[in-house]
Order: sequence, then C-alpha cells, then structure tokens
Amino acid sequence: MSNPLFYVGDGELAPASAGATVVVSGAEARHAAQVMRLSPGERVDVADGSGRRVSGIVHSAAPDRVEVTVETVHDEPAPYPELVLVQALAKGDRDVLAIQTATELGLDAVHPWQAERSIVRWKGDKAAKAVAKWEGALLSAAKQARRTRVPRTEKVLDGVGVASVCGPGSLVLVLHEDARQSLGDAVAEAGMLTGETVERVERIVLVVGPEGGISPAETAALSEAGGRPVLLGHHVLRSSTAGPAAVAVLQQLLGRFGPRP
Repeated sequence: MSNPLFYVGDGELAPASAGATVVVSGAEARHAAQVMRLSPGERVDVADGSGRRVSGIVHSAAPDRVEVTVETVHDEPAPYPELVLVQALAKGDRDVLAIQTATELGLDAVHPWQAERSIVRWKGDKAAKAVAKWEGALLSAAKQARRTRVPRTEKVLDGVGVASVCGPGSLVLVLHEDARQSLGDAVAEAGMLTGETVERVERIVLVVGPEGGISPAETAALSEAGGRPVLLGHHVLRSSTAGPAAVAVLQQLLGRFGPRP
C-alpha cells in the first residue's frame, strides 16, 4: 500500500535531502494529526505540488506541525506532452466531478469554460469563489491519487474565446458527437504515437462542451483556429464523463499506464 501523501508549498522541498527534517503545517498538518491520527514511526510522503516528493518517517505529529525525517528524495519530470482539459461549466457540480476524476487519471491543467450554452454562469464574486472551489477539488483529487504534481487552474474562457487555446505547440481535440474522426486516429495522424510530428506538440488540449453541446459559433471558432473535432466513441457521454474518458484513452495511447517509476 502506498504511503499517505501531504503537501507543502511550492519550492519548500528544494533543500530536502536524506536525514533532513521536513515540516508539514496548516490544514495538511491538521489532517495528518487529527483525521488520520498519524503517530511517530509511521511512513509518509510529502510533495511540493510541482515535481518533488520525499518519503520519510514521522518524527512528531501535532495539529499545527508534523515533522518528517527524510529517507529518500525523488524528482518527477514534467509530463510531455501535458494534458489540458477545457471543461465547460455544468450544473450539479458535474464540472467539478469531471476535473476531479480527470486529475486522478493524469490531467495536468484545466481551463474553466463559460460556454454559450452553459447553464451555470460565473459572475462577480461568484467567479472567484468558483475558481477556489475548482482549485480545492484539483488538490484533493491529486492527494487521493498520490500525485507529486497538482494540476493548474488556467484562465477562465468565455464563449468563442475558447479558441484562444489553439496555437503553436497545441494539439486541440474538440470532443463532438458529430465528428468523423476518432480521438485515437487524430492523435496518430499528428504523429504523437511515433514521434514523427512535424511541429513540436507540447500539450494536448481536450475541449468538452456543456449539457447543451458546443454552439455552432464556438465550433466554427475552434475549427478556424486549428481545433480538430473528434469522436470518443459510439455513445454520447455526459459533460462530467467525456473529459475523464478522453484523458484515460490518451494516457493509454501515450503509454503512461504502467508501473510506477
């Protein structure tokens, strides 16, 4: 069974080495000491959310401070290409469910998308609270999956502005039930499975629309900017299911499902 994982701030593990002491504080310390009731001698992992993980033994545990004696340090390289999800806002927290599940499957970043047909709208103070909720969901899902890296929340997109995700270095795949080409064929055609890409693809962007679907104007904007409509399968999936399913397919195609390094 894998060790429980706790996070510290970005860069806090930079000086970590075998024999050193790492301190976990704040909400993470409370969770470790009060919820999980960790005690001295137990093994844990600590990550900084951006690639470094240390494994060690709990030296002391209090609600405001957990000290861990480092045994090993591991640096996880940034994924290439990274997987980005453009997730349309959806009612009933289906958008939050989508990004949580996609994070467990290997998502690297997410754009909230207030699509033309999104029922949910983010306005004023509500937008800041909603973004914070998404960031919390990404963090908790990354922790559940024992991920060293926590997915980023990118800028909120609006309507046809979604086309801004297209550009050099991006392979943009628009999940659409009327598409003729499968997701797998589009990835193969781009040379991602053989390394024969004409242009360097630094990120694969998956665009998922709301319950009412992507509007004709948004579809046109994405296509004109270089986005490729793709079909995930024979069934029409919910907004909460399509993104995670596509991430899982991509992870398999890219050979990322396998033993831990």
